[in-house]
Amino acid sequence: MNTRVTPVQGLRQSATLAWRTIVQIKHNPWELGDYSFQPILFVVLFTYVFGGAISGSTDEYLRFTLPGIIVMNMFFVAMYVGTGLNSDLTKGVFDRLRSLPIARWAPLAGRIAADLVKHAWSVFLLLAVGYLLGFRVETSFLRLLAMVGLVLFFALAFSWISVLIGVLARDPEQVQIFGYTVLFPVTFVSNVFVPTETMPGWLRPIVEANPVTILSDAARGLLIGGPVAEPVAWTLLWAGGILLVFAPLSVYALQRKV
Repeated sequence: MNTRVTPVQGLRQSATLAWRTIVQIKHNPWELGDYSFQPILFVVLFTYVFGGAISGSTDEYLRFTLPGIIVMNMFFVAMYVGTGLNSDLTKGVFDRLRSLPIARWAPLAGRIAADLVKHAWSVFLLLAVGYLLGFRVETSFLRLLAMVGLVLFFALAFSWISVLIGVLARDPEQVQIFGYTVLFPVTFVSNVFVPTETMPGWLRPIVEANPVTILSDAARGLLIGGPVAEPVAWTLLWAGGILLVFAPLSVYALQRKV
């Protein structure tokens, strides 16, 4: 295999492979359903089942929880990167792609890029559903775009954790089991659904240090107002730390496996 390709060629190859992943949705629309039905159910069920009890009204609760649900959904959707990569590895698709005269990093970059597009779909879908239910952005269009960009950047960083799990797991089912086992407690021990001040004193420091809480605070500040600089800064630090640790580990594990 000739791997002497220029960076520009590698980017084009990555874009081609990303497009390959995206167009598969045309043949398997239910794949996009995984990025659509679950977040919609979370918004509708939590707003109308718990909203009145927690915030006194469904409108107030939707205003509080929608930014958090966007963040929580990002974490769950990121696990599909590992699931798809593991499926390609176990079925030999990844080996066939790497046997082509393309950059060695193009198949992985294409997979991550395609899933970022799906991430963006989920974010805009949740915003659209929220709008239909009565949610309104109270800041500005630029801050809305900043929120989307921040969530997608964190998704890019967290995807490397998913990649590492996808490389190490024996099959896609193991990736899903591990993801849900870890992500459910991490996302629920946060302020996605309830304010931190309503929790027991011993739990609050854990919740406040949780990156899900920090990113949720940043999303709320950008969408409906409130503190922005500190939660955004901490979010970027968390994302940068995850990238520095898990990107090299994932690449190393992938190279050893293939």
